[in-house]
Amino acid sequence: MSKTDSAPFSYEGLDRVIHEKARLGLLTSLMAHPKGLAFAHLKQLCGLTDGNLSRHLAVLQEAGLVEVTKGYEGNRPHTTCRLTRSGRRRFLDYLAVLERLVRDAARAAGREAAPLGQLGILPT
Repeated sequence: MSKTDSAPFSYEGLDRVIHEKARLGLLTSLMAHPKGLAFAHLKQLCGLTDGNLSRHLAVLQEAGLVEVTKGYEGNRPHTTCRLTRSGRRRFLDYLAVLERLVRDAARAAGREAAPLGQLGILPT
């Protein structure tokens, strides 16, 4: 018997690195922009300060989820951030577990998954 069978609500795939609110927003932003985003644009999209964004990007970079490229545009420093291939896969795996969690919660609340699908949360 696997842990999933004996503990169906353990949601092992909810990766703690990804699950933090700011990092979840960062990864979602980067997923929507596969070519990457400038540091300033990412900061604006996620409502973070320079320091917070830098720290969260460092955690994601250490985990191999994000690639940060520093360079110059003209004489100005320019930092670009993008998901790595493995980061994209890991984020999609995380989202699949999150979808299962939402379905389980809806079922436990006595609802079918269909209304959630109509809200765009789950596929119909």
